[in-house]
This record gives sequence, structure tokens and C-alpha cells, in this order.
Amino acid sequence: MRAALYDRYGPPEVLYVGKVPVPDVKPGEVLVRVRAVGVNGGELYGRAGKVRLVTGRRFPQRTGIDFAGEIAALGPSVTGVRAGERVWGVLPRRLGSAAEYVAVTTRNISPAPENLTPEQAVSLLAGGTTSLTALTDKAALRPGERLLVRGGSGGVGSIGVQVGKLLGARVTALAGAKNLGFVRGLGADEVFDYRTTGPAELGAFDVVLDTVGTRHRDFRRLLAPGGRMVAVSFDIENPFRSLSYLLASTRHGSGRVRFFSGNPDTGLLTRLARYAEDGSIRHVVDTVRPLADIAYAHRALEAGGVRGKHVLRVE
Repeated sequence: MRAALYDRYGPPEVLYVGKVPVPDVKPGEVLVRVRAVGVNGGELYGRAGKVRLVTGRRFPQRTGIDFAGEIAALGPSVTGVRAGERVWGVLPRRLGSAAEYVAVTTRNISPAPENLTPEQAVSLLAGGTTSLTALTDKAALRPGERLLVRGGSGGVGSIGVQVGKLLGARVTALAGAKNLGFVRGLGADEVFDYRTTGPAELGAFDVVLDTVGTRHRDFRRLLAPGGRMVAVSFDIENPFRSLSYLLASTRHGSGRVRFFSGNPDTGLLTRLARYAEDGSIRHVVDTVRPLADIAYAHRALEAGGVRGKHVLRVE
């Protein structure tokens, strides 16, 4: 089968589409024919070698976290799903969804939203599951509270704005100047250009959702008494310093910071699908390109200014 690969760490141009075996399907797994995958920030860091302590030095390496497609085959002892069923999901703690097929446990998939194409659906996956976990499970955001979303136009932030409004919060978002209208259209009550508006000008918030990963200390200071901050990214240029601060702040000081690594299950995926189907959360596709253009998609995401998600169609 075809899959996106790279044989060394480096710029987007190290990516290529090559041949790998179709994965074996183990007990409890299904084989999914992938139709679309999203391009996520963490994949850029992996490809560039900025987290090589985690990704190691064995090549070729794979990329891709989320996927939308249909079940091609069932592994032994699998029940409750059928071949041909449209599904979506996220690979648990590994990469490799940018391929024609993936093998995945049934606990990491659910029926895909019936009203969306695979390309539209996959644009919601990583951002939607992350935002729901961050704002409901980690921050327990309540109606009427003040929410700040950093990176409001990105793949996670654009869904975070929508989830915040869904939960009844008053949402303020930071984004680039050219994307302010886009973020306002997602439901944000206030939108500011992050280049010209500093933390000191924003006021106090009950919850801060940080999808950017820098200046955690400055934005933590904006928390009102009883406030909560959820960080879903860290400073990749200073990873040890950034992660040390995040880990320390989960235990010490006022305004504890929540930091987590997502592993969405069927329940969370089903909940997100329901919101997509009833229109509570809308898809956020920036561009759709074929799998062969994966290097272009990585380059576009690195350039910034994204409105939602860059998506790859697997034909």
C-alpha cells in the first residue's frame, strides 16, 4: 500500500509517498481503508526531529494521527461493527494514518458523522477531541465563564472557540490579523490580533486554552481566582524548560495548569460526531490536497495563518 514516509529528519521536502505492507489485523482490531487524514502540528515537530528522544532514529518513519474512511476487514473476535461501515478515529499514541490502510482497535473508532465527507470529518478530529477533553474534562468550563483561546484560527483553537460557545462561555480568542473575521464567524465574542495585543491588555479569565505553547507564565497570570489553564502544546524551541514549567505548575501555585496527551475513545468520538451532525460544531477545512502533496501541506502549516485544518485526500 502507499504511505507517507521519511528517511531522515528535516524540512517538509524529506516526505515522500512510498510502499509499505498492508498492516496485519490483530484480535480486537479492524482494518480501515483511509480516505482522508489531517495534518497536525505535532507531526511537523516529529518530522523535523525536534522530539527525537521520543521518535528515535529508526527509519523510515511514518506520519499522520487521525483518519476517516471505512472498515475494510474485521480482526478476530471483533463484534459491533461491520465491513463497509464509515468510521473515523485517531491512532493511539503512534503515527501512521497517512496511508491507504490502518489497523486500529475498535475502542479508537466510531461511526463517522453522516452529514460530512471524509475530508470535512477529519478536519474536526484532532481539534475536536482535544478541545472537548480540555474544556469539559480538564477545565470543567461552566456557562457564563470567561474563556480565552490562544491560536483561535488553528486546527485545535478553531474547534475550541466553538466548544466554548457550545458550553455557554463568553469566548475571547487570539489570532492573526487576517483571520480575525474567520474566528469571529466561529462564534467568538471578542477577537484580538496576537501581534498587537499583549496579555496585559486582555483582562482576567476563568479558563485559558493554550494551543500555542509559548509564554505560559504570562498567560497563566490572567487567571481569575479559581481559574484553570489547559495547555495542549509546549514551546518546541525550548522543550525541556517549557515542559518543566508545565509539570511544576500542575502541582504548585495558584491557577494550576492542566497538560495532557489525548487518546480519544469511542465515547468521545461518538460525542463529537453527534455535535457535527446537529450543527453544534462545524467543520474547519482550510485546504484539501492529495496524499502526494504531503510535503506541501506540511510547508503550508509551518507558514502559519491556517484557517482550521489542512487535509490530505487518500485516493
